Amino acid sequence: MQVALIGIPWDENSSFMRGAAEAPPLIRAAFASESANLWSETGIDFGATPIFDAGDVEPVSGTAMIGRIAESIESLLDQNYRPIALGGDHAITYPVVKAFAKKYPRLSLLHFDAHPDIYDEFQGNRYSHACPFARIMEEELVERLVQVGIRTATGHQRKQIERFGVEVVEMKDFSDDLRLEFDTPVYISFDIDGLDPAFAPGVSHREPGGLSTRQALNVIHRLKADVVGADVVEFNPRMDSTGVTAMACAKLLKEIAAKML
Repeated sequence: MQVALIGIPWDENSSFMRGAAEAPPLIRAAFASESANLWSETGIDFGATPIFDAGDVEPVSGTAMIGRIAESIESLLDQNYRPIALGGDHAITYPVVKAFAKKYPRLSLLHFDAHPDIYDEFQGNRYSHACPFARIMEEELVERLVQVGIRTATGHQRKQIERFGVEVVEMKDFSDDLRLEFDTPVYISFDIDGLDPAFAPGVSHREPGGLSTRQALNVIHRLKADVVGADVVEFNPRMDSTGVTAMACAKLLKEIAAKML
């Protein structure tokens, strides 16, 4: 079993600000930076157990990209890799999970985010980065969706959450001793704006009152589940003048990859 990285430099469905498409090479560079090392906190040495880099999905315009993303992930899954996708905006998660659902008929999704991203449509776009979890739940691609860090839910999104039976840990209710268990394989989708902007300012939608990096890592470390795939999305390098958000992405990548192993 080996973890594979795949970049998805696509932000066509971003609603407020472009730039997330530029993230994959910067996350890779932060992961390899000599300012840190390749050991996870749980004792995995990614120098000795390297992550396979599958390169980037070549972007195309429009909904054709949805099929291209899904096919790229399916190819990695067919080779028995456990993929981690580097976005890009959150619109990538729908086609990625669509591919995973073919391999894992019983799949659950753990989603870290400031936003539920479960609008039926946003600004007339059903494939907006504000909508991927509506598409995922409509198509019954996962058995269970758990969202952590939410602090922006609108009335419409609350209705959607109720409609689809989503389990939401809103930030106002978050407890440092949160422990999550799943009896199915789990896919982790980590929107970097789930972290408070004090820890990750390099995002398009800065929403104060979020998770610390430590709190997020603790949830991942305590997670009782077989983690089979993940994504790290919505890092916008244009908003990250010091590079601190790139390092936060790399840290999460490292610890999620270790959990997958």
